[in-house]
Amino acid sequence: MNKKKLAGYAILAAAFTVLGAIAGVKQDAKGPVTTTYAPTDGRAHTAVTNLYAQSLNDLSGKPQALSQWKGKPLLVNFWASWCAPCVSEMPELSELAAKDGGKRFNVIGIGIDSPTNLAEFAKKIKISYPLYVGGMGATDLARGLGNANGGLPYTVLIGADGQVKKTYLGRLKFDQLRADLAKL
Repeated sequence: MNKKKLAGYAILAAAFTVLGAIAGVKQDAKGPVTTTYAPTDGRAHTAVTNLYAQSLNDLSGKPQALSQWKGKPLLVNFWASWCAPCVSEMPELSELAAKDGGKRFNVIGIGIDSPTNLAEFAKKIKISYPLYVGGMGATDLARGLGNANGGLPYTVLIGADGQVKKTYLGRLKFDQLRADLAKL
């Protein structure tokens, strides 16, 4: 990897860390920012269509079409290995995904990090849901799905109809998430 690219990743990582820390501190007491993101001008539908049009590598480097997740509720978690709130919520998110087993909804993680960092992370912590390498391009995907500030973790609940039902900025509050999933 060339030095300019590495420096760019380092600067971006530092910026996300600061934004994530600020969002985490501000949201810790009251939970994540949650919104129903469904603009009437069709932007949410276009963003979901764009998400499903993507093909991202899994951690073994094999391209995976995200269109495979259409038709069933999907929880998309944008995260990074250097993001403390992201890492702290992953075991409980993994447990939730494993318990449901894809019967009512699916969970995927899109890492905003280098393939090497994501693969090393996955060796240390066992995650039951698919993880994909989004790299820095995943930031644009998250922004399109309502993450205007670019903070992490950022989670999007998409209904079986392909509509964004809710978004969560910051560490997930799982009681609230379970209640939202029950409404699907």
